[in-house]
Amino acid sequence: MDYFPRLIEKEIARSLQTKPVTVVTGSRHSGKSMLAKQLLSKIRGRETLYLNLEHPADLQKLDDPEWFFNSQIDKLVCIDGLHHVPNLFDVLKRTVDERKRPGMYLLLGGASRELLGQDPQALFGYIKFIHLPTHLYMEMAEKVSLESYLTRGGYYPSLMAESDEKSMDWRLEYINSFLQRDLPQFAGITHRTMRRLLPMLANSNGQTVNYSKIGTSLEVSHNTIRNYIDVLNKMYMVTQLEAWHGKSNKRLVKSPKIYISDPGITCALLQLPGFEAAYGHPVWASLWESVVLMHLKIHFSSLPIYFYRSSYGNEVDIIIESGSMVVAIECRPSMKPELSSGNKNALKDIQADLTFIASPVKESYPISDGVVVTPLNELTTQVSDFLGHG
Repeated sequence: MDYFPRLIEKEIARSLQTKPVTVVTGSRHSGKSMLAKQLLSKIRGRETLYLNLEHPADLQKLDDPEWFFNSQIDKLVCIDGLHHVPNLFDVLKRTVDERKRPGMYLLLGGASRELLGQDPQALFGYIKFIHLPTHLYMEMAEKVSLESYLTRGGYYPSLMAESDEKSMDWRLEYINSFLQRDLPQFAGITHRTMRRLLPMLANSNGQTVNYSKIGTSLEVSHNTIRNYIDVLNKMYMVTQLEAWHGKSNKRLVKSPKIYISDPGITCALLQLPGFEAAYGHPVWASLWESVVLMHLKIHFSSLPIYFYRSSYGNEVDIIIESGSMVVAIECRPSMKPELSSGNKNALKDIQADLTFIASPVKESYPISDGVVVTPLNELTTQVSDFLGHG
């Protein structure tokens, strides 16, 4: 399998140079193992050790973890499959307390910190969590078209499949595996209701969630739906975008927007085999929106990101705040994008300092004072330059 550099590599490398423990989380097949091996191959002046706890022989080495880690204390140890050893952080704390050296452990987990069976407080001050998403379009742009990415998504086996049919087969198998293996393993949830919930979320991709309506449809309580979506969020199957309130005195929508995290999984859940089927489908705009959001979340992980919608229908897809500055981003999968009257009213409501329209154009250009149309490959740089966020 070819390796494609990941935008998050530098952040992980910095963490290995400053923190004793770095934890990289992400869904299965997001590329955690490949990235870790690539980073380990670049380490100079120190021995490294890679353990894959899916392999019984490697897992057995941790039958007496304290002894094992003491014997490897001078190495950078990478543990792939963190969830297989509950309370491992408590064991690592003893060796970390003894050495307090950067780059002692690189740990890989298939879900967010809340579902890994570990206590982050055990390593407080010594640990950094970093989320690795599926491959971003900007990481693969030289290899695949935007049209393929929007329908196949960022999972490498899907994106690089020989045909749309094989790509779809892989994604459907991935969904089945997620429901039958990952959900019970990480969250103890059976797949029956989830199997019906996921297509419903795909159909309303990028819309605000109505827990009561979904619960009624699935004959479960709204609290059950809320809990299930929370689990899906912690397992990186969905992305939740909170509503912005700011200082507006308008009546605002408070429910979060929910996206299926990977556009290819959205298309698989809706049985959209390729670009021709997805283009023009009601979900099409939200596929582009989810891709833009994924890039922004990686580049601006330390900044709050929201959406805005008033009860009158005025809305902006994405808002980024940095101090007193507000940047608005509207996502338009069109070569000739425009702002709607609802967008313009929303921009007045939030008093945006600068607005970008993220579109599949070739180069940036202004369409009015304070409003710039920009391609995806320039968006994060332009937002960073404006906010002074390196």
